[in-house]
Amino acid sequence: MDGTSVVNSSNSISTAEKQTYPQLALPESAAFQAQYLGRDLAAGLITGVMAIPLSVGIAMMSDYPIKVGLATVAFACLIGWINAWIKPGNFVGCPGIAAGLAPVLAMGVTSFGMENMAFVIFLTAVMQAVIWKFNWQRYILLAVPAYLVEGLLAGIGLKIALKFSTFTYELPAELAAADTFLNGARIQMILISLAGLGLFIYLFAKFKYIQPAVPYFVIIGMGVLLAQFVQVPMLHVEDVPLSVAVPVPHFDSATTWVYVVGFAAMLAIIDVIEQVMSNAAIQKIDPLKRECNSNNSLLAIWIANIGASFFGGMTNLDGLAKSTTNRLAGAYTKFSVLIVGLVVTFFVINPQYLELLPKFAVAIVMMFTGWKMVAGLMHVTHHGPYAMILAILTGILVYKIGIFEGLLVAMATHGIVHYLVYTQVDKKPAKVVVSNYFSNLKKISTEY
Repeated sequence: MDGTSVVNSSNSISTAEKQTYPQLALPESAAFQAQYLGRDLAAGLITGVMAIPLSVGIAMMSDYPIKVGLATVAFACLIGWINAWIKPGNFVGCPGIAAGLAPVLAMGVTSFGMENMAFVIFLTAVMQAVIWKFNWQRYILLAVPAYLVEGLLAGIGLKIALKFSTFTYELPAELAAADTFLNGARIQMILISLAGLGLFIYLFAKFKYIQPAVPYFVIIGMGVLLAQFVQVPMLHVEDVPLSVAVPVPHFDSATTWVYVVGFAAMLAIIDVIEQVMSNAAIQKIDPLKRECNSNNSLLAIWIANIGASFFGGMTNLDGLAKSTTNRLAGAYTKFSVLIVGLVVTFFVINPQYLELLPKFAVAIVMMFTGWKMVAGLMHVTHHGPYAMILAILTGILVYKIGIFEGLLVAMATHGIVHYLVYTQVDKKPAKVVVSNYFSNLKKISTEY
């Protein structure tokens, strides 16, 4: 997916469309329209409930406190709604913490410590602000093709699925002390998890084009109910204090600073590319076929990220899973996103209610999310065999050697292959290859 595949003009409607569909001639507002109040309210409630287990799992995968992850979602929803009054990026996209960035953040926590992650997020947001200011997303999409990103997400998805798979056979401490690993209690836990996963997949296939929130509601509801009769491991939520503080770094060496800058750049670029790709999909599912403006979406992202860094929050973007649920639940404007934020805020204030949630239910949601990210490789097939090979290679590298290193190796491989094809197969001089590359950059610059 290149930059030109996402419409970047203002969210206008043609005269022909207004004549064909008179309802489109009504005054537009991305943030609120009274005629859609009931639909947006219902969509926000449904999407908000669906967002809870997904956000909980992503926060856990990121090695962030669950309460901090939920606070990030609530804050991003507020910023997304406010931004929709001024510079709307899309009409039905729902912001939140992204599964694709979870292992990256976890790597940051391990490398820099939680005490430095606020500054890392702040630095990431500053870089995104620069990208937004100069509309550099178009260049990023040329340097990092969409199929490479799909491979990156597939490798991350595999990491997510395997990490949460351990919850499907985990036992409470008092039952896990048995002499044998595969005892009766563990077999029962495995069977419960398999039945839950099978039910989730069945319901998703049945309702994904109607109400994709149904499997989330069912698995969470049944999990909570089952936990009243069967002893299963339950979610523990640390009630960490949320306080506002300036994100000040505490790094000891220049080498660490170099790594931090590179890490923040990777985080910023992945976030930007994912948002652009999400906007392309969100535009297709918009009920009134309104155009998306990806650069406006980036504005909301970096503002929310800077704000989140002051309370130790995470990165955000308009996730496709929540956005699709929001749309199919009936959303027409970003007012639904404000309702999502209010639902999530309730659990930020009352985290004790999350401890009614069994771990295996969260695992099912996150394993399915990881599998969907791996299945995203199917989107690459229309790019041809080279793109598919590179995407699979990227996924393997990301899984085996790490996200940062895997992405760099994949990009270097992509660059070398293109250089060799142009210079050795097409017999083009190296100067011509480089000149053509910069000509493409100039062409893209004039198109925007």
